[in-house]
Amino acid sequence: MRDAVPEPRTVTGDWWQRLTLGEGVSTTLTPAYHWSNRWPGDSRMTLWAGHRIDTPAGSIWFAGDTGYGDGRIFGQMKWRLGPPDIALIPIGAYEPRWFMAGQHCNPAEAVRIFQDVGAGRALGIHWGTFQLTDEARDAPVFALEDALAAAGIAPERFEAAAPGEVYDFRR
Repeated sequence: MRDAVPEPRTVTGDWWQRLTLGEGVSTTLTPAYHWSNRWPGDSRMTLWAGHRIDTPAGSIWFAGDTGYGDGRIFGQMKWRLGPPDIALIPIGAYEPRWFMAGQHCNPAEAVRIFQDVGAGRALGIHWGTFQLTDEARDAPVFALEDALAAAGIAPERFEAAAPGEVYDFRR
């Protein structure tokens, strides 16, 4: 990082640690299921995390890259931090399941995460920008619609975020 940005302002933390970002704004590092590596040979040497950001205007949780695993970390998040107002949950890059399940949730699992954390609303992220895995680029949108219908959740509560779009949740 220092090669690109001289004297960067950085902080590090552990899962569940709350870091102050500014007056009235903080982030809590939340666990995620992923392999956490950047170079050959450093797999699982660092934590993979999401961020729960709390502000005077409300809370938003960025799940980060994550699989569902046993789901325990998502229930813990709700218990430890309370439900977020908005959740950003990945819905893409999930096929083939035999390979991707450990690090990327599919849309049905994303809906389970939404329910587990008790979010008020959600945006499905991590899909459609470019082809990462075997599912069609627009497959996550259709699979999310099906998963929401199966769970009885109104589609306006969990939208697939179109790349480059702006979402205003103040309404």
